[in-house]
Amino acid sequence: MLCGTALAAMLALSSFFMANHRPNTAWDQQAYIWQRVWTKEHADALLQSRNLFSALRVLALQHHSQTGWANLSIDYDELKKDGRPLWLVVRLDEQLNPADRPAIYQHIFALTQSWQARGLNLLGVEIDHDAASARLPEYLQFLQGLKQGLPPALQLSITALPTWSSSPIFPKILQLTDQSVLQVHAVLSPEQGLFDAKLALGWIKRYSQLSDRPFRAALPAYGMGLTRVGSKDWQVESESPLRMANNKQELTVAPQQLAQFIEQLQTQRLPSLQGLIWFRLPLASDQRAWSLSTLSAVILQQPLTPNWQVKIHSLPAKLNETKQLHDIVLHNAGPADAPLPRQISIVASDCLAADAIGNYQLASDRYQQHFKLIKPDQLRSGQSRPIGWLRCTSLQEDKTLVSP
Repeated sequence: MLCGTALAAMLALSSFFMANHRPNTAWDQQAYIWQRVWTKEHADALLQSRNLFSALRVLALQHHSQTGWANLSIDYDELKKDGRPLWLVVRLDEQLNPADRPAIYQHIFALTQSWQARGLNLLGVEIDHDAASARLPEYLQFLQGLKQGLPPALQLSITALPTWSSSPIFPKILQLTDQSVLQVHAVLSPEQGLFDAKLALGWIKRYSQLSDRPFRAALPAYGMGLTRVGSKDWQVESESPLRMANNKQELTVAPQQLAQFIEQLQTQRLPSLQGLIWFRLPLASDQRAWSLSTLSAVILQQPLTPNWQVKIHSLPAKLNETKQLHDIVLHNAGPADAPLPRQISIVASDCLAADAIGNYQLASDRYQQHFKLIKPDQLRSGQSRPIGWLRCTSLQEDKTLVSP
């Protein structure tokens, strides 16, 4: 039996442990709007996401040192009607030429004034620039000039890369900003994939030790294509397809993978981590982005268990033919987008011909036809995809086996 002093000491130790190791389940959730041309789908996505994201980060300016400013078409009326707090995001490609600074500042200051004049709920400016670590001193000078010119009411944020954490200059940059965003997706070479959960967790933990300034982690809710002609470097295909065929590879991040990552992240003590920002706001026609229902399920930690259905559409046999043509269609009846299953096996015999299409390759034996995945991809919840066809005498639909 414990004495009063010992019991009090144990309770105090337990309280300390709970206070310092309590999982964080109340992170703020935000989203990037990264499309360069706005459509009616943006209005629908804004309306449907109102209860999901507390603020929006909108790509508003993009500058390239060689080609200048990109034309962006933003529906300001929809943003004003939406009313949520906004971050004006400025994407700066290539190196920052000191001679370009005055013009860049002028564009940013003019646009912030324009947004405020339109009645938009502007919180601040976020700079997205992939500077090499060796060029962070120049980037610091750029940010110092920008900070001096911004109205005091507007905050300054940056998109940070994990490699910057080892630079002695970077803590000075963090102290200059009001907050920052650590990007943990699409920071490796395309061949290494979009997201590595183990690396991302390590990056976030290290980043949280650099400064007491608040930060958020940017996570992926999308996929992308890699296209290459001959021996040339891979080109990235995101929202818009590139007009080239040849060698193409799809990179995806499964919602289930991110859900597991968030569960792991919640067990860490990261007091400076204020929330998560998702790239990017899903649109109905954006087939490489997760559906909004899937992103919502991940954020709310709802079940993501796949429910695959194989639908077989049989066509009547023609005159003097005994073998029917069967079209094979895969349907995602689950609550969330999911990676295509690795194999679908159908019991069928006496087949005259068969073939797979799209992401699958056919392997046949005496009694079964196996559709084997050769090109990984995701299928949205509620959508279907043809995977092949069979011309067989006998087919047992109830014995179809799907192997995730």
